[in-house]
Amino acid sequence: MRLTVTGRDGQVAASLLEVGHAHADVEVVAIGRPQLDLARPETVIDAIAATKPDVVVSAAAYTAVDQAEDEPDLAFAVNAAGAGKVAEAAARLGVPVIHLSTDYVFDGSAPGAYVETDVTAPLGVYGASKLAGEQAVAAAGPRHLILRTAWVYSPFGRNFVKTMLRLAADRDEISVVADQWGNPTCALDIADAILHAAAMLHGDKSFGAFGTYHLAGTGETNWSGFARHILDTSQALDGPWARVRDIATMDYPTKARRPANSRLSTAKFASVFGWTAPDWQQSTEAVVRRLS
Repeated sequence: MRLTVTGRDGQVAASLLEVGHAHADVEVVAIGRPQLDLARPETVIDAIAATKPDVVVSAAAYTAVDQAEDEPDLAFAVNAAGAGKVAEAAARLGVPVIHLSTDYVFDGSAPGAYVETDVTAPLGVYGASKLAGEQAVAAAGPRHLILRTAWVYSPFGRNFVKTMLRLAADRDEISVVADQWGNPTCALDIADAILHAAAMLHGDKSFGAFGTYHLAGTGETNWSGFARHILDTSQALDGPWARVRDIATMDYPTKARRPANSRLSTAKFASVFGWTAPDWQQSTEAVVRRLS
């Protein structure tokens, strides 16, 4: 099975390349700029077609949440029009597409974990552009999986785990928001889930459960709790450590508003695909160990 993933440098693309190597029957091909540039839609279809995929994974995205407030046209070009073009390419080739989306399509006001049918209400440009991307992917063809995830980290790229370790090397105390809740999600786990789902799609041509799913780490915490676990794990491995001081969202102003509740229920994905992520603490520890 050959998976073509958009984006070479993203956390999910890098994780798919690593996890795919462990499967003799899987080939992962990552494509990105200049051959494929989601801001230049004319490049998309030919670039994907040239890889002859069995499944397309749409992972490339504009992810600068605050900067998107100043660059809405670019955010929508990449996350909406670009994502739609990727799905159109898959439909033309007669193969399914797995598209990565985000908790930011919700406003965070729900009292519990969001399910796939809950009403979307993005708070900013990034979330709105990703929601428009979901709609474009769905419109391009019926054979799609839209996977909403949240709080992604990994040994690759820039992410919260790496930031905490870097700050702890220079500071005695780090202030971290304590009133935003979610499910820390390791990109290596996302890659494993994608490979599992892709194998089902590839092996079952009559697969009938296409649509939107939530895919996130098991268990919940707030950002400060996540930070403490990262740093306590680091300390146990003789790595950097710092005290974590709880602060409120209002004490850490950002250009774009963040959802106070990013918790995602993964029951639907587990029921259909028989896959559940490890506890977030376990996956976090594995990544901190690799970075130590």
